[in-house]
Formats: sequence, C-alpha cells, structure tokens
Amino acid sequence: MDPLHLGMGWTEEELEMPQILIESTYGQSHPGSAHLDRLAHAAEKGVAENGGKAARYYVTDICDGMAQGHDGMNYSLASRDMIANMIEIHANANAFDAGVFLATCDKSVPAILMGIGRVNMPAIVVTGGVMDAGPGLLTLEQIGAYSAMFQRGEISKEQFAYYKKHACPSCGACSFMGTACSMQIMAESLGLMLPGSALMPAAGEELAAAAQAAGKRAVELAREGVAARQIVTEKSFENAIMVHAAISGSTNCLIHIPAVAHEFGIDLDADTFDRMHRNAHYLLNIRPAGRWPAQFFSYAGGVPRIMEEIKSMLHLDAMTVTGKTVGENLQELRDSGFYERRGRSLKKWNLKREDIISPFDNPLGRHGTVAILKGNLAPQGAVVKHSAVPKEMFHAVLKARPFNCEEDALNAVLHHDIKPGDAVIIRYEGPKGSGMPEMFYTTEAISSDAELGSKIALITDGRFSGASKGPAIGHVSPEAQAGGPIALVEEGDLIEVDIPGRLLRIVGVKGVLKTPAEIDAILARRKKEWRPKPERYPTGVLHFYAQHAASPMKGGYME
Repeated sequence: MDPLHLGMGWTEEELEMPQILIESTYGQSHPGSAHLDRLAHAAEKGVAENGGKAARYYVTDICDGMAQGHDGMNYSLASRDMIANMIEIHANANAFDAGVFLATCDKSVPAILMGIGRVNMPAIVVTGGVMDAGPGLLTLEQIGAYSAMFQRGEISKEQFAYYKKHACPSCGACSFMGTACSMQIMAESLGLMLPGSALMPAAGEELAAAAQAAGKRAVELAREGVAARQIVTEKSFENAIMVHAAISGSTNCLIHIPAVAHEFGIDLDADTFDRMHRNAHYLLNIRPAGRWPAQFFSYAGGVPRIMEEIKSMLHLDAMTVTGKTVGENLQELRDSGFYERRGRSLKKWNLKREDIISPFDNPLGRHGTVAILKGNLAPQGAVVKHSAVPKEMFHAVLKARPFNCEEDALNAVLHHDIKPGDAVIIRYEGPKGSGMPEMFYTTEAISSDAELGSKIALITDGRFSGASKGPAIGHVSPEAQAGGPIALVEEGDLIEVDIPGRLLRIVGVKGVLKTPAEIDAILARRKKEWRPKPERYPTGVLHFYAQHAASPMKGGYME
C-alpha cells in the first residue's frame, strides 16, 4: 500500500500520520452538492493542521427536484442505499483511521449516516447548509403549487417563468423544512456534527470554517479511537425524534431514521415516532408548515436552540462527536454568546428568535407533527403529517378513487375528475412497486386547489416530498406490489380516516357501510383473485432494489 500512496505524491512522513477519509457527494449535479468540494478542501485543511493526512473520495448524489416529473424519481430512494454501499466500499477497502462525511440533501445525508453506522469508524458529519430565499422570500417548494396554477390557467406563462428563474438563488439545500433540511438537523441531533453547524448559510464563510474544524476533530477522533456506535445510541435516536417533532420535520425522516438506526444495530420503527410525537411540542415557524424560509433557522440558533427549548424531553447525557454530552455542549454554547451572535442576522429582518422558534411553554402545537395510522387498509401502518392537515380532515369517511400510478391520479385531479369527499388512492408506488417515488405534483395540485385542499385525502404506498402539505397519507404498508390491502381497494369503497384515533380502514363497499367482519370477508375474496402487476423494472438497479427492499415502515432499506 505504501508504494501506491507514494506514487500519487504522498511523503513518507504523511504515511505515518492518521489517515482520514473525506467522503462527499460532490458533483455538478444540483445546488446541494455543487459546492461541497469547497467544504471538502476546508476539511482537508483542518486535517493537515492537526497532523493528519486526508484523502478525498466522491460518490455523487442525485436531486429529487431534478428527478421530478419523470421516471427518474423512481431512482431516488434506491440511490440512498447505493451511496451507503459505496461508502462501505471506500472505507473498508482502505486503511483509514477516521472519516469526514459531507452531504446536503434528501438521500445523501441519510446515506452517509447509514454508511457511517455500517462501517462504524470514527466519523464526523458536515452538511452543506441552506440556500437563501429568492425575491419576496420565494422558495422552491412553492413551484409545485405555481405549476398546478399555471396548468389550470390561473397564472401566466411569464409569471410561472419568473418564479422558476428566481426560486434557487445559490447552492445549498432548498430553503424550507423539506427532507434535506430535516435530515441535516437529524444528523446534528444524533450527535455526529459540531453543535450549531446544521443549516448554516451555504454561501457563507462560517460553513467553511465549520468544515475545517470538523477536519481537525476527525484527527482527534482517530487518535482517541472513538467509533460512531460509541457515540450514537438509542438515546441519540430518541433525541432526534423529539427534535423532529419540534421542527415539523419531513415525513421522509420516518423512512430514513429507521434505516439509519438499522445500520447502527438499533431496532427503531415508525411506532416509536408515533409514541414520542404524541406529547411533543411543535415549535418551528418554518415553511412549508410555517411562515419563514429555512435560512432563518440558523439565525434563530439552529438545533441547539431547539434543544434548549425541549431539553426537559431530551437525554442530555447522550454523547456527541465533540467528546461532550448534549447537556455539556448546550452549556458551552450559552456561555460563549453563541445565540447572541446568531441572532444578529434576525435583527436585519426586524425579527425576534421567538418569531422563528417558539418557547416551549407557548408552542405552535402540543401533539407533535406526525402520526402512524393503522387498520385494515394499512395493517403495518401509514404516515401522516397531521400538523399540515386541515382540521376538517382529521376524521372523515371518503369514497375511494383508486389509481395504479401517480400520472393517472394527477391527470384526474387537474381535469376536475376528483370531487370533494373522494379518497385518491395511488398504489404500486412503494419500494417493490416502482422504487417509492414522491407524489409531489399530485399533492401540490390538491393542496393548491381551493375546492379540494380541505375536502379530500391522498392515500398512497409511495411517499411525499418534505415540502408537501395538506391531507396526504403515505407509506401505506404492506404496499400494493407485496399484496397489501391497498391493492384490493375498489372504486366506491368507503375509507375512514381518523387521525386522533390513529385509524385508516375500509368501512364500506359501493358507498354502503359494512361491519368489520363483512369487510374482512370481502377483502379475503378479493385477495384470492388478486395478482401482482408485472415487474416494472426487470433488470438493473431498480430490479435489484425491488427484490431486496424492506417495508416502508421499516425504512425501505435493502435486506
């Protein structure tokens, strides 16, 4: 090995230093990754300053936004597991002592967390921050609604073009509490990032300084021999779930966090989210559930401020990558004037911290933000972000309108074939069906429709964008391709949605209510006649993923 290192310019002295892997998802692929090499170089500088030798490795990710509107979205979730696989290969095929892992977005952040858990090396995470909002605080999650409005003739081509041109003014994660921002926060909440470093402004120098500091810390972790599983424990995941509730995080976290826990050797299912969310305080006034773009999160104090507010519900003794506990980190930040420095940016907008992060005793909500619904339509569960659901949809009986793909459902919504009181069922879009794509355009078409937004539900074995809002219920398990009851729903079935009661069930046929025993008998007859659809991808990576994908409620990882 030494001659090979020497052959690419290493010195004999460098061979004796701690060897640090710097793994990033850098690539000219989208705004979340295009700037990561700058941060990788900053981390490399920090490694060198602390007596280590770094090697930069790359496994470029894809962008969910660029994959929208075509079959590219089917590759999104599978890409998470493939990135994790490459991290395993890079880390285990080479003799590294520690790693710095850099990512920004929806699948890349959970991918590096999964890879870290799998290889269990000393590791620290740097996330790529958040982009600023555009003119008038325009953010990308609004484009889906504007697209539906344009297709309905409600705005002009010129207006729509303006919104598209100005929604992404820089690199970084899209500036709303979608999956990218949620997962950056989850990485810090798990204790694998330097405190306060999630969702920094992507174009700022402070983020590069954080990457440099992470490089320095990686060398110390190598010398200390502290591996990731010594830091991230069950307590860490419970802390992350409480933070998830406080920020109204993306429903996709209910796929990613169980998958990450699995790689860390911890059994964590979606029911844990439901249990912990029930009495959790929801504090964050950030889009799409709130008012402000995500750039304001860091100004208000970021993850540490959220943890300060909910610390009575946290494991303050959980260890972190700093070598200190959560409680010790929070005390250190309080003493250093951290919150005062961050708050200066809010003053430019005439805002107070409380405008962004509510105090614990005056929350936006007291019952978390997500719920797990179960019943004869979803025996293993389904996910709903109830903080984004109109109150009139918290309990409803709706008429089923089943579709075997999203495209048909979207077309029906846009052409006013869906009426108030309908339950739009989109199936065969789970991991085994088509890779579990987002139902982004359909949810946006519904939530932006004044007639439908509070009077129908969308129910699917697929998933939603972290930007989605409205009456959307996803991750229905077992999925249709695996023979779950969602595959058996017929036109005119009556579907009961009961969010307070955590129920999702078929209660009638052809508009007529039936007893539970009658429904069970009807579903049993339908199941005998049901046949799975032909495999959508008979070859390639999605064929491989479909063959091995776990249930959405387990995390959709490859078994």
